[in-house]
Amino acid sequence: MIVDRLPEHLCEDAVVLWEDAGLTRPWNDPRADLARALAGPSSTVLAAVEEDGLVGTAMVGHDGHRGWVYYVAVRPSHRGRGLGRALMAACEQWVAGRGIPKMQLMVRTGNAGTRDFYERLGYAVQDTVVLGKFFDPRRQARQSG
Repeated sequence: MIVDRLPEHLCEDAVVLWEDAGLTRPWNDPRADLARALAGPSSTVLAAVEEDGLVGTAMVGHDGHRGWVYYVAVRPSHRGRGLGRALMAACEQWVAGRGIPKMQLMVRTGNAGTRDFYERLGYAVQDTVVLGKFFDPRRQARQSG
């Protein structure tokens, strides 16, 4: 398995993987998220690729103080083989290699299995609340209810 920047020809496969993994939401356009991450100077999308194609992804970036990771997904047929752990290690290396001192991520409240996965990797619950606001009122309305 190779973990490296997502090749352009696998971008649509990444979106399908995210949709199949339940990571997308109707108020967020995963293709736009992907394009921004790949185009930005402080972000990228890493891909785990094997002979049978794309098997995992992780979007990683930083704000100058902390790294962030999103869209961590592994194809169901490849879970339990350490790919998620390998993707997270690659994200941590990517962030640390840019001199960023910490990594953060968000897990949806009801997703206990994913939270357990990250805790096994050494991530801890922080005493913070994440607030958000869309600038487009139509997207805000979709997200709110």
